[in-house]
Amino acid sequence: MPQVHVVKAQPKTVPVNKGVERTFNLPNTLTFLRILLVPVYIGLFSTPTVERSILAAAVFGLAALTDLLDGYIARQRAQVTKIGRLIDPLADKFLVISGLVLLVQFQRVEAWLAIALIIRDLAVTGIRAVAASRGLIIAAGTLGKYKVVLQIIGIILLTLEGAVSISGLNVHLVGTTTLYVALAFSLISAGQYIYEAWNEFSKKG
Repeated sequence: MPQVHVVKAQPKTVPVNKGVERTFNLPNTLTFLRILLVPVYIGLFSTPTVERSILAAAVFGLAALTDLLDGYIARQRAQVTKIGRLIDPLADKFLVISGLVLLVQFQRVEAWLAIALIIRDLAVTGIRAVAASRGLIIAAGTLGKYKVVLQIIGIILLTLEGAVSISGLNVHLVGTTTLYVALAFSLISAGQYIYEAWNEFSKKG
């Protein structure tokens, strides 16, 4: 079973810029771009015509791409900053929650499913914050990473529902099934986070 790794926070593990941090380096700029794309997605998808739904899905996909790029570039260029650590997970939550809420509004996702996914993400974010305050870094496990990818795919597919037609493919069914699988991965990975965090907290008393 994939494991969630907990390590003590060390400067060498995740390099952070010393002295005056360049807030607007490339990774942080990509993160800010993701935040700016959220209202664009909402504005487009708030009136889900065929053209606007396709554009909204493209914007969501672009925003998701910045999520993959900013962390990679920050690590490769040693441009991890405090502000980046703060806003990156917030940008992710803004994007996903916006997508789920709109899909619920247009009755493409069951409300309980969206609520479950949102609560899980907020709970894990809280656990990570508590762990970080105690000098621990809870790295994302394999299932957690799969969950993110499936969540993005599911939201994009359901955003495109009614706007695209692919022979032999039920877009709503595939998108909804993808989110159900994402929820399963979410709950399992959340259990791993809680288990690992509890063990580490117990050691420290």
